[in-house]
Amino acid sequence: MPDDRAPRTLGALLAYVRKALENAGKAEAALDARILVEHFTGASRTDAVLDPGRAVGEEAALAVTEALRRRLAGEPVYRILGFREFHGLKLSLSSETLEPRPDTEALVDLVLPFVRDAAARDGACRILDLGTGTGAIALALLKEVEAAEAIGADISSQALATARANADISGNGGRFRTVCSDWFSDIEGRFHLVVSNPPYIRSDDMLHLQPEVRNFDPLRALDGGADGLHAYRQIAARANEFLMDGGLVAVEIGHDQREEVTVVFRAAGFMLADSTRDLAGNDRALAFRPLEAVQKTLGNRG
Repeated sequence: MPDDRAPRTLGALLAYVRKALENAGKAEAALDARILVEHFTGASRTDAVLDPGRAVGEEAALAVTEALRRRLAGEPVYRILGFREFHGLKLSLSSETLEPRPDTEALVDLVLPFVRDAAARDGACRILDLGTGTGAIALALLKEVEAAEAIGADISSQALATARANADISGNGGRFRTVCSDWFSDIEGRFHLVVSNPPYIRSDDMLHLQPEVRNFDPLRALDGGADGLHAYRQIAARANEFLMDGGLVAVEIGHDQREEVTVVFRAAGFMLADSTRDLAGNDRALAFRPLEAVQKTLGNRG
């Protein structure tokens, strides 16, 4: 375990933290060490390379030591920092929010052209982000499209407070509203886009998650029920009630759930309109349109 005798120069402190993490078997020891040391000392990667002898003050060294202790105990790096970058935004975290991950950026990128087109066509694009958590999906879309506005819905009041703070800090607070709602239970109005990163891990698989996930992410934001599809059924069953004509519903999925989720939405009257993969090449996001609207469009063309 770390102690208060950590080195007081930048290069030596970085090596000390990295070695402690490596000895503990942390898979990304070098990266974690760099992130923690740079954050708590205010140094940059360039500083570490060009000025490794730079002095580190006592307060900063103690902060790094405490961060190292927490990481060795299993707490994820970004939980220790209290924020994570997502699609160009710096988002605060809380115990009731998932840590936004790069995989979810695939969902944002999938729907972004639709949001831009809707805003250009109608002068605005109304977005409903179900299970908003930190507000990551909605706020990323608001950042990219000035004519967009969004409601972030979540069952957790703490998550909604976090999303509200993130919206204000990002400068998009005026176009973002929060609603405490169990999926659609307290939602009113219609939207161009309904989007969600719902819980999709099968209940039996929860025990097999990495400790960093299982012990620090909110479990109800992860557990998708016996088959991992409970939330998708909830969304698919009522999404059409809240979509404008020409609207879209889009969801993040587990890497092996493309066919199962497509079947759920098809049974509820939707047709798969688009999909995308994450950076690892896994199926990651699906977009659906109401089948009736698609058939009507094709009929008009005929």
